[in-house]
Amino acid sequence: MEIYKDLSNPESKEFEKLLSSQLSKVQIEEGKIIEGKINKITEKFVFLFVEGLKSEPVLDINELKSMGLSEKIKVGETISVLLEKIEDKHGEVLVSASKAQKIKGWDKLVEAYEKNEPIMGKITSKCKGGCIVEHIDTGSLMFLPGSQISDKPLKDISHLMNEPQKFALIKLDKVRGNACVSRREIISSFKKEDKAKIVEKYKVGDIIKGAEVKGYSSFGCFFNVNGELDVLVHLQEISYSRVNHPDEVFNIGEKHDLKVISVDKEKLQVGCSVKQLSPDPFEHIENYELNKIYKVKVVKLMDFGAFCELEPGLTTLLHSSELSWTKKNVSAKKMFKVGDEIDCVITEIDKDKRRVAISHRLTQDNPFETFEKKYPVDTIVEGEVVNKNEYSLFVKIEDLDIDAFLHCNDLTYLNNGEEELAKYKKGDKLKVKVLEIKSSEQKIRVGLRQTQADPFDWFKDKSKNQTITVKVISTDNKGLIVRPEGCEMDFQIKKSAIAINAADARPSRWTGGEKLDCAIADLDMNKRKATLSIKLLEEIEKKE
Repeated sequence: MEIYKDLSNPESKEFEKLLSSQLSKVQIEEGKIIEGKINKITEKFVFLFVEGLKSEPVLDINELKSMGLSEKIKVGETISVLLEKIEDKHGEVLVSASKAQKIKGWDKLVEAYEKNEPIMGKITSKCKGGCIVEHIDTGSLMFLPGSQISDKPLKDISHLMNEPQKFALIKLDKVRGNACVSRREIISSFKKEDKAKIVEKYKVGDIIKGAEVKGYSSFGCFFNVNGELDVLVHLQEISYSRVNHPDEVFNIGEKHDLKVISVDKEKLQVGCSVKQLSPDPFEHIENYELNKIYKVKVVKLMDFGAFCELEPGLTTLLHSSELSWTKKNVSAKKMFKVGDEIDCVITEIDKDKRRVAISHRLTQDNPFETFEKKYPVDTIVEGEVVNKNEYSLFVKIEDLDIDAFLHCNDLTYLNNGEEELAKYKKGDKLKVKVLEIKSSEQKIRVGLRQTQADPFDWFKDKSKNQTITVKVISTDNKGLIVRPEGCEMDFQIKKSAIAINAADARPSRWTGGEKLDCAIADLDMNKRKATLSIKLLEEIEKKE
C-alpha cells in the first residue's frame, strides 16, 4: 500500500495514466449498443470478444442468419449487439443482435422522418387494413394503409410484393415504436412535377382533338387527353340544351374535341367545353315550328327515353311516354338504336329554359281517334282476348292495335262476375259492345253482357206493390232464394220479409220447388234492383 501514499513517484504516475486511458476507451453500460468481435464459432453459437467485459457474450447462429447476417459469421468480423445485462443470475453476459438492429433501424427512421426524406422498403405481406413494409436498410417493419398504396384503386398488388421501392414516412409513434408509411405520396409527388409541365402546354382557346371520355360525376364529365392529363367539362359546358347528367350525352370510351376555357396552374387543373366548339343553336330556334314533323337523330338511349339531335348541338329528350299511342311501358332501347333517324313533332319550344320537347307518336294517327270514328259508342265489334288479370279481360279489337278493357261485371247478367271470368282464356273470340271511349286518356271500355238480352227487362211492365208468383229455389238461415215465373234471374226474400208474425218467419217452412205469391217492395230499373217481400203482400191483403 506504500506505493499509493506517494503519488509523485514515476511508478504511481505511470499506473494512473494507464488506468485512466483504459477507462476512457471502454464504457460498459446496460441498455447500450456495443461492438463485439467474433473470436470463436461453433455449430450453434458465436462467441464475441468485447473489451471490458469479464466473459464472452454468446449469440445464436440461427438468430444471425434470420437477420440476414450469414456473411458476417466469420472470425474477426464485428457485430453490433444490445447489452441487456452485464451479469445474469448464472453469471453470464446477455446480448441481442436483433434488438440492436431494431434500435439502430428506429434511429434511422426517426432521422428520415425529421428530414422528410423517403426510405427504401419492400412490401412483404398483407394484413387487415393494408400491408406490412420491411425497411431494407435495417429490417424494421412498418405499416402501409390500404389507402396509401396507390393514387388509384388497385384490385391486385401482387406486382408490388417484395419489390424494393421508395416510401414516405407519414407517422411515427415513439412510445409504441410504430411507423406508418405511404407509397401514394411518392407517386403523387412525381406526378405533380410532371403534371405541372403538362399543364403549362395548354392555353385558353386551345382546341384538344380526340379526348376520351373517362368518367362521370354529378357536376360534369372527365376526359383523358393523350393519356397524360385528365380535364373536366362542367355540366353547363356539355351542351346548349339542358343536361341533368353527363351519361345522357356521353358514353365511356367515346372521343370528342374540346376547347380549353380555363387553366389553373396552382391547382394544376384545365377546364374545357364541348358546346363552345359549335354556335348556339338557340340563336336560330325561330327556324323550327311547333306541330311540324322533323327528322331527328338518336344519339343516346336511356331507360326513360331517347336523346335526339335536331341539329349538331341541339339535343332534346324524346320521353318514353311520347313513343307510342298504345304501348304503356315501351322501351326506347327496343324500338331504336343509336344513329337512327326518326320522324318527330316539336310540341314545345321554351327559349328561357332552353328546352325543346318532341314526340314520335304524334307523327302517327291516334288509333283511339280512329277507333272512335270507326266504332262509335254502342257499336258491336269482334275482338280477341289478349290478356287477363284477377278482375278483367283485355280485348284486341279487330285490326287495330288497341286493347279494350272488359270488366268482369260486364261479362254476364246472371252469374257472379269473378266466377264467369274464370271461364275465359287468351285467344278466345268475343263479340262485345263499345260502352265508353276516352281518346285523351287512351281508354276504351267494352261489355259482353250488353250484347245479350237483359233478363231484368221482365220487370219493365211491373210496378211497386204489385203481386207476382215466384218459385222457391233454395233456403238458408238468411231467407229464401226465389225466381219469378218467366224470369231467368234469382232474387232473395230476406228472413225479415217472410211474414208479419215473427214465429212464421221461418225459411225452414219451405224445402224448395214450392210456388208462392209475394209483392214487389222496391223497384229501380236504372240500378237493376228489385226487392221482393211476402210480408208486404200480407200487409196489403190485410188492409184490403
